[in-house]
Amino acid sequence: MSEAAPEPAATPPPQASPAEPIFAERLTAPVVRDALVLGVAPLALAGVAGMLGATALGFALMALAVFVAFFFRNPRREIAGDERSVVAPADGRVLDVGEIERADGSKALRIGIFLSVFNVHVNRCPVAGRVVAIERGGSRYRAAFDRRAEGDNVRCTMTLETALGERVEVSQITGLIARRIVCHPTPGEWVPRGSRYGLIRFGSRTDVVLPLASEACVARGDRVRGGSSVLARLPERAAGGGRT
Repeated sequence: MSEAAPEPAATPPPQASPAEPIFAERLTAPVVRDALVLGVAPLALAGVAGMLGATALGFALMALAVFVAFFFRNPRREIAGDERSVVAPADGRVLDVGEIERADGSKALRIGIFLSVFNVHVNRCPVAGRVVAIERGGSRYRAAFDRRAEGDNVRCTMTLETALGERVEVSQITGLIARRIVCHPTPGEWVPRGSRYGLIRFGSRTDVVLPLASEACVARGDRVRGGSSVLARLPERAAGGGRT
């Protein structure tokens, strides 16, 4: 499958330092390559079923192959807002908007998004920033809307530092069916806002954790689209000054 040109909206911001390598998107094709891996088998079996006269089975397998391609679709998006706008990291329904306590005792604003199997599952970076850390954890595969999934499920959390020194976390969290999390950036890379940086297979949740002073622009139950919906706005001035 040929690769499409990267979206013009995901260009490096002027704040990025030459010392920081710029993350290069890999998920640029209209359909993610995982669709080929997972869709070939049912497509081939559909052909075999047709040759054997099992028409109903053949149609069912063909429908499964089409669904796999639909699931791994990767549409182009116009990235909304400006550099202080936090864009949705995924398509889906807002589950939570509220204050949480971090492990170090500090307070933060968390916005959680539930992705059904019918949503686009390619994840986008909510803010522009340098990757400070990527941490994997969890051991369960509870339904993504289960409150216990927030702490128990297998996850991958990427921590970003913005140009003004703010820390923003984006977590890819597996669901009841999801079993694989893909996160392409590496620590030290600068990831432009709206960049397609990873995906979760088959049903999941994506959370964004922001400075407490950030202003939420969505409410529980809202539908959002990755990259083109604004979840929140970062404070106009970061506490403690800017980056050096």
